[in-house]
Amino acid sequence: MDLSIVIPLFNESESIIELNESIINSLKDKGLNYEVIYIDDGSKDSSWSKITDLSNLEFISGYRFQKNYGKSMALFAGFKKASGNVVVTMDADLQDDPNEIYPLYEMITKQNLDLVSGWKKKRYDSIIFKNIPSKLFNWAARKASGIKLNDFNCGIKAYKLEVVKNISLTDGMHRYIPVLAKNAGYYKIYEKEVRHHPRKFGKTKYGADRFIKGFLDLVTLSFIQRFGKRPMHFFGLIGTVMVLAGLIISIYIGYDKLLINKSGRLITERPLFYISLVTMLMGLIFFTAGFLGELILRSKSNSENYSIVEKTN
Repeated sequence: MDLSIVIPLFNESESIIELNESIINSLKDKGLNYEVIYIDDGSKDSSWSKITDLSNLEFISGYRFQKNYGKSMALFAGFKKASGNVVVTMDADLQDDPNEIYPLYEMITKQNLDLVSGWKKKRYDSIIFKNIPSKLFNWAARKASGIKLNDFNCGIKAYKLEVVKNISLTDGMHRYIPVLAKNAGYYKIYEKEVRHHPRKFGKTKYGADRFIKGFLDLVTLSFIQRFGKRPMHFFGLIGTVMVLAGLIISIYIGYDKLLINKSGRLITERPLFYISLVTMLMGLIFFTAGFLGELILRSKSNSENYSIVEKTN
């Protein structure tokens, strides 16, 4: 199989038929053996019946969730089912152009790239509610990840098959697939400017809160990227500093009471005494959290910490 096209969707019944026809026309005469995989993320409209009708074609298959789990889970399910040497993802709302599929496929195969992300340089979205927040989001993602992409959240992307088989998506992490790929050891990540179209049917499924959630996910991912394999380096360092600070304050209070101000207030009457106790207690909690994190990581199977890229006969 040369190519797998994975399309997650939720309540897009009006666009599915037109999208499918556009995909077929865009790949006509290209000489590719390809499949189209639709993942219905718990749609409430007639999306599933449209997919069922289309699946009469040999190269089209569909999978349906019982309820709406989100785009990340839909993509992850599609990645598991994909078998093409190159995997292309795109949205089902007709804003992604199917004519971009073959150029993306060629970039992966001819340039031996791991991942090519689309860049919607010219967007047909709301400037205030989508364009400006998107620019801020992408700027933060570039700074945090070190990956020079202009559009992390673009729906149309192309991957080598091994890339999608070696990353794991959790809720909301579809925005950071390039970061997950880099963390898994795939560094040949490039970008291609793609055409973007206005939405023809329905309305967007994402509200303004997606940017807030996206930034929170970015903080989580940045932390995991830096300290995911060594939690003791973060929690242990903070804990050690806090314990030492509390200990120094306690020594100062004791020295002051025993040698300098013997007739002054009792130690338990001084606010610094309680500050030192709380600081040391918090430090011990942080240190324990780091220690437990290390134990959990080391108790996991070693097979979860690496992927085999080659084998002998």
